[in-house]
Amino acid sequence: MAQFAPFRVGQARRSQILHTYGVGSIVDLPRMSVMPTGLQQWPPPSPLNEITEDRLLSLVQGHLGAQVQRLVAPIYRDGSDPFSEDARTGVPVVTFPRWVRCPRCQTLAPLDLGIFKLKEDLFRPDRTCYVHANCAVGKPPQVVPARFVMACRNGHLDDFPWDDFIEHKTPGCRGPLEFQESGLSSEVADLRVFCKGCNAGKPMALAFGENALKHLPQRCTGKHPHLGRDFEDKGCDEDPRVMLIGASNLWFSIQLSALSLPTDKGKLRQKVDEKWTGLKEVTHPDQLKPLLVFLPDLGAWSKEEIWAAIEEKRRSSAAGAATRSVAELRREEWGVLANPGAAPKSDDFRIHSSKVPKGFEKFIADVVLVERLRVVRACIGFTRVDSPGDFGDPGQIPQAQRAPLSRAAPSWVPATEVRGEGVFLRLREDNLSAWLAGDEAKKLDAEFRRAHVAFRRARNIPNPEDQYPGLRYVVLHSLSHTLLRQFAIECGYSSASIEERIYSAEPEAEGGPMAGILLFTAAADSEGTLGGLVALGEPDPLRRHLTVGLQRLQLCSSDPLCAEHRPDTKRGVLHGTACHSCLFVSETSCERGNKYLDRAVLAATVRRPITPWMNDVPTPHGSAH
Repeated sequence: MAQFAPFRVGQARRSQILHTYGVGSIVDLPRMSVMPTGLQQWPPPSPLNEITEDRLLSLVQGHLGAQVQRLVAPIYRDGSDPFSEDARTGVPVVTFPRWVRCPRCQTLAPLDLGIFKLKEDLFRPDRTCYVHANCAVGKPPQVVPARFVMACRNGHLDDFPWDDFIEHKTPGCRGPLEFQESGLSSEVADLRVFCKGCNAGKPMALAFGENALKHLPQRCTGKHPHLGRDFEDKGCDEDPRVMLIGASNLWFSIQLSALSLPTDKGKLRQKVDEKWTGLKEVTHPDQLKPLLVFLPDLGAWSKEEIWAAIEEKRRSSAAGAATRSVAELRREEWGVLANPGAAPKSDDFRIHSSKVPKGFEKFIADVVLVERLRVVRACIGFTRVDSPGDFGDPGQIPQAQRAPLSRAAPSWVPATEVRGEGVFLRLREDNLSAWLAGDEAKKLDAEFRRAHVAFRRARNIPNPEDQYPGLRYVVLHSLSHTLLRQFAIECGYSSASIEERIYSAEPEAEGGPMAGILLFTAAADSEGTLGGLVALGEPDPLRRHLTVGLQRLQLCSSDPLCAEHRPDTKRGVLHGTACHSCLFVSETSCERGNKYLDRAVLAATVRRPITPWMNDVPTPHGSAH
């Protein structure tokens, strides 16, 4: 990771640029705090870093516009030679927050004031930092970023308004300011900001709570630091709020993802799709001969056949893919996963059907072992304060709350690709539909619906009645978390490394009902993972994990509190009988932020609010509860 100036200040993995340290986020490096800039400042993307996935690209275009033409992996340079050009390229960043504090004399001032100097280390970029050159206490110490910033729900971010907050006694006074600590804990209640110039001071506790806006600017500044200090959105009507730079809700990546599905147009077209990054630059058949030396997979076809496949691929790409929504993309994936016998194979996708575990035939229609899969993800923006997980589809996030990736409409977006394995379960539609039609299920469904509406109203989300996933989704989601927690015990991967993909649609939906879950794990290297998860989809291991998992749902270590918990319309809590001890998983694994969960729909709890769907399942032999 390189700073906007021509030197490096740290490094991050490619996947982190999408998930953790993306455009507009705050990267807490060992000795300074920085922010990746908008795409307008990034180095021009190289064809070598381009990722091909037409379905995902089409979905991205549906969100950002047809001008987006490429999915590009973030630039990577090892920078082994600090003076080489490679060390001067990468993801550009700017220093943020601009206000910093000296830990010795407690002086608080912006970098623009000039009292803090940048100390660069070419050979150890992690040691690059700002120091207080004129500190009166010992030799120049390394300064630390001010830990308070201002943010709003519309994605804006700015430095804390220290001068406005302190209300100087002398007009025009600008400090210097000083932090004063009255306790040992460094809590907000123990902090006070003091001006050495006019002796004005205020406790930091006044910046928080219901009356905070009395001491802070009443209007959001509309700043996007990643787009430049001169960039400002006019007329933001959201109330700004004080946040810590390490707050988990300060930055959320808005991502779209897709499974790479093989084409049904033949092996040659499949190979062309896989190698399209290199083949799309070919403009004449004669250019194929030297290129085929590096593409031995195409050696089985003639130059004319390959050229015809390239032209067909180019025409179909120009026409544009039909997929424009997450629902349509999931429907395509469901069509392949639910029919493993007819699914084409490729180097990145290979599935086959397995037997349903004995005793679960009335609940599970099919088990599919996904031996190989490729998942491509793209970042299309980010939010602050409110998580994209509050919405069922990123397309439903209000445009005002989406912070842009660049000043102008981007022509490419950051993306990553991972390869791995998984297990897919398709549930019995007749059994599930019959249970959902029961009076108990309808009552619980109405309970979740009321909580869904209350949750969205509390967050001022437009059309609060929309996007309710239904009790069908609660059943699928709860079963997914149950298996995920069980698989993590034995498969060799941590629970945070396993992800879920829920396929849920009501019978009246276009294309018919869907009821399935895909649990998968993936790694960024070229080979993917090692088969530990697929092995658990075999009949005997899967039966063991299902029976033990369902038995553990009956009693939670947090009972009776957990068993008595219901979806709350007053607080807008979107889970029923579920907690960290029984159903919650890492947010990197869950697609809905641990919402719409209830173990009571799968197993009888001590409260027994409903007859569970899986009410008649085998009992594990010799298993401990």
